[in-house]
Amino acid sequence: MDARPVHIPVLVSEVLDGLDVRPGGKYIDCTLGTGGHARRILEKSAPDGRLLGIDVDASAIEVAKNRLAQFAGRSQLVRDNFRQLDKTASEHGFLAADGVLFDLGVSWPQLQEGHRGFSFRQEGPLDMRMDLDGEVTASHLVNQLGGADLARILAEYGEEPKSRAIARAIVRNRPFRTTLELADVVARVVGRRRRRHPATKTFQALRIAVNEELSALSEALPQALAILASGGRLAVITFHSLEDRVVKTFMARESRDCVCPPEIPVCTCRHRRTLRILTKKPIRPSIEEIKENPRCRSAKLRVATRL
Repeated sequence: MDARPVHIPVLVSEVLDGLDVRPGGKYIDCTLGTGGHARRILEKSAPDGRLLGIDVDASAIEVAKNRLAQFAGRSQLVRDNFRQLDKTASEHGFLAADGVLFDLGVSWPQLQEGHRGFSFRQEGPLDMRMDLDGEVTASHLVNQLGGADLARILAEYGEEPKSRAIARAIVRNRPFRTTLELADVVARVVGRRRRRHPATKTFQALRIAVNEELSALSEALPQALAILASGGRLAVITFHSLEDRVVKTFMARESRDCVCPPEIPVCTCRHRRTLRILTKKPIRPSIEEIKENPRCRSAKLRVATRL
């Protein structure tokens, strides 16, 4: 039995309804994690539904294999980055998928494993790689980038209002070896009298930069649309405004016939809508779910269907 913590999937019923999971369907979980959503999709699509689970984290794949062992005949788990989604889906026979799911952000097991470097509450190396074969770590960014580049990352990916002051403090106090060393310096700049930990935005920004999360999402969404069958569903769970903005903008664009700038009087783009948005406003967790799993409080689910 694997002793590592298991991620609690959020908005499970809403995801199953949004994807319209049914027997015989083909579904892709682009952020498999430890298999929480995947398990429920496989259960609801029984007896012959199939699932392709993708994750860049090798340890997550191993945990998911154990959790989904009873569905081995109907599930394929692949270690890959979802920015290669069309290639992965093609190789494993999941083109014309009935549903594609993204559950973005860092998982609870990754936060709990101090050696991964995601948490500002646990001692660990400044790593933050979801894919441990990746070359860039948080240590590279913190200890090697110039102050201006660090400030840009903190402002752009963390929406940190004190980005410049934090960047100056980082440059002044480096080198940093551990997460707690960095968190302490950030806290001294930001101040500790806050509801959230003062290093939250800094760690978010570094994690996004290390894993190129926003660019990967921007590349993957058009691929997800392309591999969906007519009537197939796209469901995306986000946890912060930057991710949500990418998803909202993509769905809005693909739900319109013309995407020309408003100052152009006659359409020249020849764009035709390919999606119908099913969630006019994002679905949020219920009060009951937040009580059971406080980490889900910022989750937003957006769903659209392929025309």
